[in-house]
Amino acid sequence: MNKAPHKFGTFLGVYTPSILTILGLIMYLRFGWVVGNVGLIKTIVIVLMASSITFITGLSASAIATNIKVGVGGEYYMISRSLGLEAGGAIGIPLYLCRTLSVTFYCYGLSEAILVLWPVTQSILPSNALQGLTIAFIVLVTMLSGKSAKLVLKSQIPIMIIVGASIIALIIGVLSQDIHAPIIESTYRTAPEGFWYVFAVFFPAVTGFTAGIGLSGDLKDPKKSIPKGTLAAVISGAIIYLIIPLLLAITGALTLEQMADPDAGVTIWTRLAIFGPWIVYPAVWGAVLSSAFGCILGGPRILQALSMDGLMPKFLSKLSKSGQPTIATWISGIIAIAAVFLGGLNTIAQYVSVLFLTLYVAVNVSAAVEQLIKEPSYRPKIHVPWFVSLLGALAAMVVMWLINPLAFIFALGLEAVLLIYLVSKKLEQQWGDASTGIWMHLGRYALLRLNTIKVHSRNWRPIIVLFIHELKGQMPLIKLMEMLGQNSGLLTISKLITFEDKEELKRRNFIAFEMQKELAKEGLQALTEVNVVNDLKQGILQVAASHGIAGIKTNTVVFGWASTLEGKIQELQIVNNLEASGKNVLIAHFNSPFTEHPDKRIDIWWRGQDRNGDLMLLLSYLIRLNRKWKKAVIHIFSIADSEKEKFVMERLIQFSINEARIDAKIHVLIKDSEDIAGTLIRNSQAADIVFCGLARGNGTFEKRTEIIERIVNSLKVVVFTQNNGMENDIPVIFSLTKT
Repeated sequence: MNKAPHKFGTFLGVYTPSILTILGLIMYLRFGWVVGNVGLIKTIVIVLMASSITFITGLSASAIATNIKVGVGGEYYMISRSLGLEAGGAIGIPLYLCRTLSVTFYCYGLSEAILVLWPVTQSILPSNALQGLTIAFIVLVTMLSGKSAKLVLKSQIPIMIIVGASIIALIIGVLSQDIHAPIIESTYRTAPEGFWYVFAVFFPAVTGFTAGIGLSGDLKDPKKSIPKGTLAAVISGAIIYLIIPLLLAITGALTLEQMADPDAGVTIWTRLAIFGPWIVYPAVWGAVLSSAFGCILGGPRILQALSMDGLMPKFLSKLSKSGQPTIATWISGIIAIAAVFLGGLNTIAQYVSVLFLTLYVAVNVSAAVEQLIKEPSYRPKIHVPWFVSLLGALAAMVVMWLINPLAFIFALGLEAVLLIYLVSKKLEQQWGDASTGIWMHLGRYALLRLNTIKVHSRNWRPIIVLFIHELKGQMPLIKLMEMLGQNSGLLTISKLITFEDKEELKRRNFIAFEMQKELAKEGLQALTEVNVVNDLKQGILQVAASHGIAGIKTNTVVFGWASTLEGKIQELQIVNNLEASGKNVLIAHFNSPFTEHPDKRIDIWWRGQDRNGDLMLLLSYLIRLNRKWKKAVIHIFSIADSEKEKFVMERLIQFSINEARIDAKIHVLIKDSEDIAGTLIRNSQAADIVFCGLARGNGTFEKRTEIIERIVNSLKVVVFTQNNGMENDIPVIFSLTKT
């Protein structure tokens, strides 16, 4: 039986990797350069500004961590559960690559720091000795982290002791030598671009606090450990970073020019600290090695989390007997080794830093959004005002720009591309992220706004409810209705069940979900619902009459032509009853599905009564907005009693469609001995869709059923249309009617 993986507490699991990543290379290599270029006061300003951004981000991360149980993947997990899987993936994938490439950078830096101590040997070493040593270090950290996270984290304790000892050695060394009044001001000697250039160089020094968050899946209590360990690391790091520049500013052992030398690096520490190189160099090596360990521990766990969420192959989430993502770790190691041969790592490092900073932006935005939308489930133990988190996000973006504008554009572009791609995949997720809350918040605002506005006829669009018995058999009708609404309208598919349907009653939510899955397979978008009614006929009337909310009220009711005589008569009865409700009615029937040929034809039969022509022409125009129907030609047919009437009607129709800015061909036929139904069938047999007006209550239901049945059986696709829109609801196109 496999042993349960070891879980870590706050100190070992969060604080130690975070503080050791903060107290890294920049502290040893660049602090003297910062003080030498800007003086003590501006160095303190830089430290406070950088630490403030980090602290705000730490607060935001803590707020999220105390609201949810953070699983494997740390920052990726928090962002994906807050902003959605797509946003999480867009941040998580680059973040994983950043952590993996950082292993290369740190191991490269460690190799350089070791080889520089033996300059004599440089002439006898092979030319690729640096790359070879770097690869050896990558293999070492990969092997250790893949075997046991516990071993790696425990190895960081002696490293932290050595780093702490080097800081104490610096304090003693400075205070035991000549000191003078602090260097308050300085000129920009080696930083020609000024203050912000120095700030950009220093800022990566404070970005290591997320190392502990990356181990969230290995923590005993992430809700407790992440905020405590993270904020403690940020605060203690800031205190140390305020002490060091003060020491450098008061020492008399080094001149301003010596500190400002960009090549001085760690020699500033070795000259000031007691025991000099004996304690400083091991501390530098340990700090760099610890940072490499932090990245090789965190990166594979992001990959593991991406795999668990279906964004990466499943085998990457497999764990070893000790609970380590061994496969993900070795893949990360291989990528890190491959990066050794890229060359130009200094340039790539800027892009990595900027990509990493997008994490800051995402964490702060996540916390701000959670606070703004006021989800009832958002109950963090640490409350951060939304504007504070938003300020942290904006500040991080400014820093990204300062580091490298091109890298800034590249980072945002890459993540935008990833986001668009992941959104297009229509990923399923099983958690209630803030993205849903955002849409609900926006929807609420929109509905309240629309409820106060009287919708003008210019703003009319089809808000359709389609009643169905079962989805698959009526897919052609659904596709047609989706075409009507996909550019500006809205389609709701409603299935009615009665209280007597005990089994379906229990499954009503599942039925609606299954309907959504079927629509997704067909690439269709529509709302789905299951309504429970006492009686199907009365239920249709009740649902149709009251359907919609606020300014998005259903204005069009759609049926498929029933298969039984009883059902057909019942439909016409419902249509009559819907007339007073102000809902337009469509009855559609398909004899054959739509063909793929581009030269499609839409026929409209207009009698000049009941304003049905306005609605039919609008619907035809909406169909033509679809990609596959953009070449469709609209034909308007009407019947006149005489040549004189024909002339007048042609002028009327031409004037009306010109005013409406809709292209159509006009055919006014002279009435002959043939009945209207026969004339319609003869002239429209080649049409892909035929629109016919549906008269209001003329004749018996049996007679009307007979006429409709004759037409629908003779044509490809027929849509009977009745315009019941309230006054000024639908734009008037045919301003005059046939008398």
